[in-house]
Amino acid sequence: MKLIEIKQTSPERFTLVFDDGRQIKSSLGVITERFLHSGAELSDAEYNELYSASTLSLAKARALRIINTRPMSRREMYDRLVSKGETPDNAELCADWLCDMGLINDRSYAASVVRHYAAKGYGVSRIKQELKRHGIDRALWDEALEELPEQDDYIERFLRSRLTDPEDRAQVKKVSDALFRRGYSWEQIKHALNNFNSQEDF
Repeated sequence: MKLIEIKQTSPERFTLVFDDGRQIKSSLGVITERFLHSGAELSDAEYNELYSASTLSLAKARALRIINTRPMSRREMYDRLVSKGETPDNAELCADWLCDMGLINDRSYAASVVRHYAAKGYGVSRIKQELKRHGIDRALWDEALEELPEQDDYIERFLRSRLTDPEDRAQVKKVSDALFRRGYSWEQIKHALNNFNSQEDF
């Protein structure tokens, strides 16, 4: 088949038009690497290789645009690319490519997720939910949770701001349930309540 036209659609994007009516969206890098020009003859195998290279090149450009908006995990990048219409294979290749370049680092991203949600006052179980939601591999959770600061002070401040009557069982239950929803264990909550009550006695 013959390439009959190279139409530029943006500074880095082009549409390659062939004499049989087929078109390939491609990038400047792919075109220059292959010295493509109007009139070039391609075999079916060369056409298929050009198509694969072009779709991967455009997927990589999309991946770079996405990662420039905010940090994310490898899984989040993969999911985002697939949701944008990229093939699963290209999404995998792009995610690996960004990891290889150091633009995605699940270990440091996991640590930042822990710090972020700890600063919002969340406990371990809720932070683990967030690590899972962000697509962080479980093998990285324990290391990331080493970034978790001491939480007793937060629980104490929470109790002081919400618990006005420690003798009111309904209020104690309401505050305890709120702490549990934020990811604190019943053991932590019970310990904090005991400390709170002992301080109130003085």
